[in-house]
This record gives sequence, C-alpha cells and structure tokens, in this order.
Amino acid sequence: MFNDMIKKLKGQNKKIVFTEGEDIRVLTAAARLANEGVLVPVVLGRKDVISKLAKENKLNISKLEIIQIDQFEKTEELVERMFELRKGKMTLPEVRQLLTRGNYFGTMLVERGYAHGLLGGATYSTADTVRPALQIIKTKPGCNLVSSAFLMRRVKDNVEERYIMADCAINLHPDENQVVEIALASAETAKIFDIDPKVVLLSYSSYGSGKGEDVEKMTNAACRLKEMNLPYPVDGELQFDAAFSMDVAKIKAPTSQVAGRANVFIFPDINAGNIGYKIAQRLGDFEALGPILQGLNAPINDLSRGCNTEEVYKMAIITALQK
Repeated sequence: MFNDMIKKLKGQNKKIVFTEGEDIRVLTAAARLANEGVLVPVVLGRKDVISKLAKENKLNISKLEIIQIDQFEKTEELVERMFELRKGKMTLPEVRQLLTRGNYFGTMLVERGYAHGLLGGATYSTADTVRPALQIIKTKPGCNLVSSAFLMRRVKDNVEERYIMADCAINLHPDENQVVEIALASAETAKIFDIDPKVVLLSYSSYGSGKGEDVEKMTNAACRLKEMNLPYPVDGELQFDAAFSMDVAKIKAPTSQVAGRANVFIFPDINAGNIGYKIAQRLGDFEALGPILQGLNAPINDLSRGCNTEEVYKMAIITALQK
C-alpha cells in the first residue's frame, strides 16, 4: 500500500514541516524520506544539535531543509501575520513568545504556504498540535469540527486488511451533529488509502435491540447520513459483531448493505474509540497509524509520544497525501 502512495508523491516535492527535528525518531524518518525523494522535509531545531545527532547516528541529512527558529529571516512576517489572525485575542509579545515554539512556528509556515503540511507531537500532547491548528489554520469551509481517525492495517494469510476507526483521540462525547461530521470526514480519509467506504455507526445495539440516549444518537445520525444520498453506503446503529462478521450480519441485519462488510467504523464516544483501536492493535495485531486529523484547512497531523521511526515515516507520507 505505502509503495503505491510513495509513487503518487514522488516528483511533487511536497514540503512537510517536522516540528521536533532534535528527536532521533523524527530526524531518522525525515532523512529517509528526503534521501528516497518522497518529499521535502522541513526540520525545525537547533542546527548544531541536529548535526551532532546525525553524525552520531550516521544519518545523511544533506537533503533536509533545517530551520533554526531564532535564526529564521522572515520571523517578523510570521509575527505580523499571526497577530493579524489572532487580533484582539493575543498581544504582540504573546505572539512573539508562541512563535519560539515549534508547534506554532511550524503551523505558521503551513498557513503562509511555505509547506503543504505539518507533523508533530512526538514529544508533546495532541492538544498542543490541535490548538495552534485551530487558532491559525482553522477548519475547512462547511466544517465545524476537527476529528481524528486511525488507519488500522494488517496482513493475514497474505491478505491485506485496511479499516478506518474514528473518533479515537479528539472529541470526548460527540453529539448527533458531530457524529455526522466525523462519519463524512472519515469516509474521505478512507479514500486516501484506496478504501471504498462502507460506513457503520457503532453502538451496543443493533436496529433498536437496546435502548438509551447513545443508541438514539447513533440511529439518528445514521438516518441523516442516509438521507444525504452519499456515493457510499452507511448504516447504523449496529453492534461491532454485526458490522464486521458476515455470519452475525445474516442474523442481526440481513438486509444491510454495510453489515458484515463495514470498513469505516464510527464510535459513539472517545472511550469506545480509544479502547477499540487499541484492542485491535494489541490483540488483533493490527498496525495503527494516527491520529490522522480531519476537518482542518491544511494537513496537520499528530504523532503518538510512543511512536517509532517507521510510524513517523508513514504518518509523513499520509500527511503529504492529504488535501
């Protein structure tokens, strides 16, 4: 799958900002991406520290664009633009202070069109990635929400499986409207990975077998999505076994176009989503890539603080392919 994604990117010279260039996982992935000609990494950090780290780990960083924030020639341009964007909400000294941080500085590089997207979070929280993105990049027209999705990938018996799970990292208790937005955004994310979306809204109930506010929320959201006449099937509310297993689907939802075939799974809240993807990762031996942020005006993505070099490498490719 990633070989095909790399082929799409080569020759486009898309710039991706890596906010934590002094982290060996990030630097190793960035050097590999540059040397393979996949994209153009813009790495933030102190040049002497990065050079020393590269030398110690025998990394070829000659093709990296390294920016040391306190030596950047166009800092004043970024300060003025960010002050304009945050007018009335931040003072100039506050803006200057924030722009000494990689997450804000990198986000401004994306806002100014210097780079296509940004990847950060190897050493800081998801909130520290999302906050500057919301303040500076903002949401896409028509979107009221930033959400997250994970690509779940496994090769079993020489057959590759790919699924999308959302929202597993951002929205704690999405309401009905937010569930609709998460479902729409997740279906678009699925297409990046050549997944033909079949979207299911999950619950502890299948077609009213259980009762409760969360059941109603997922049922109503599914009905609204169906009324949109989308170019892909949507169903819900369904339990996970009915959504995933064709044998169970024949019993619980025999007329459904999605049951037993679902590949985009929308959870009712972050508890279910976060626990669910981690169970699949640890017990099901799935590779979990994400959180992939959805709904922003530009590709900004978050890394897990426990990520490895391979995950940084793949998340950068995903970021470069997002629109």
